[in-house]
Amino acid sequence: MPEFKTVNQSKIITGDSLDYLKKMPDNSVDLIVTSPPYNVGKEYETQTSLRVYLDKITPMIDEAIRVLKPTGNLAWEVGNYIHNKEVYPLDIYYYDIFKQRGLQLRNRIIWHFGHGLHAKTRFSGRYETILWFTKTDHYTFNLDPVRIQAKYPGKKSYHGKNKGKLSGNPKGKNPEDVWNIVQSDWEREIWDIVNVKSNHVEKTIHPAQFPIELVDRLVLALSNEGDTVLDPFGGVGSTLISAVKNNRIGISIDTVKEYTDVAKERLKALQNGTLKMRPMTKKIYKPKNDKISRVPKEWNGKGVY
Repeated sequence: MPEFKTVNQSKIITGDSLDYLKKMPDNSVDLIVTSPPYNVGKEYETQTSLRVYLDKITPMIDEAIRVLKPTGNLAWEVGNYIHNKEVYPLDIYYYDIFKQRGLQLRNRIIWHFGHGLHAKTRFSGRYETILWFTKTDHYTFNLDPVRIQAKYPGKKSYHGKNKGKLSGNPKGKNPEDVWNIVQSDWEREIWDIVNVKSNHVEKTIHPAQFPIELVDRLVLALSNEGDTVLDPFGGVGSTLISAVKNNRIGISIDTVKEYTDVAKERLKALQNGTLKMRPMTKKIYKPKNDKISRVPKEWNGKGVY
């Protein structure tokens, strides 16, 4: 049975995130990983105008920044708001809010997924964005856990004092700022990670669930063992699960009791080794040459296939 050093310190709270954050002490959280509602009318939100939506969430952002340590990180994952068939990229609006409060953007990461809603009047959306902010220039960033295999490990310097010597790091190379997870490396700023749909092993009752492998990448790189990881829009607890499995202290808050009940069950399953999770290094499934993946005869050669 797996052992997790921080599980007894982790918390799953049913209630209002703003109320809970107001009771938390200043500078008490090392990492915030969250995905707020997108104002698209999901079952856990009431759709309003874009301005009202942003005004309502801004006080929670202020509290989140207050509880974040000066060395802490904040990963804010969002999609698009759609109104009258027009797309409003939420990360653009959120950037201004965080920038006005003194935070610094370190990366704008694209999370790409292969399945989603199909559009008829525009290209079908297949990505969301993660804004990684810090409060100061002194922040936690662990390179070694996210290093990737060098393409040319035997490459040598061709000039300067190290001419003729190996130029790489034996632990692997810096993933730079462009990540592609499906290649089993972090070379591109596009994270190709399966979203949680009906056939995903982690699927629960939540309609917009975080895949654990997405959170794992943020938790490993942006926090240390024993750190506190907060998700004020915790849903069914994917951020908390990632925090606990990587020996961090997780705090997950959600207003919907059905979601927090699922989060508690998932945590129990993690503890007893029965929680189904998609491994971080597993490549995305490619369909076999079967009836479903082949072009149907009924199309009679029509189209671009």
